[in-house]
Amino acid sequence: MIIVPIKEGENIERALKKFKRKFEKTGTVRELRARKTFVKKSVKRREEIKKAIYVQHLQLNEE
Repeated sequence: MIIVPIKEGENIERALKKFKRKFEKTGTVRELRARKTFVKKSVKRREEIKKAIYVQHLQLNEE
């Protein structure tokens, strides 16, 4: 459960923004979307390798 402490006189929009940020960090929506469909382990592994290659390529270009 996400708890957002609100200080005295704090704007409700600011508190809502804090809540949204915390909610996004928990990854709840991402997890729900991932659970919607089944992905085989081999496909998941292939995607991880692809992403790792991409990130490594970006890091090499940065230097």
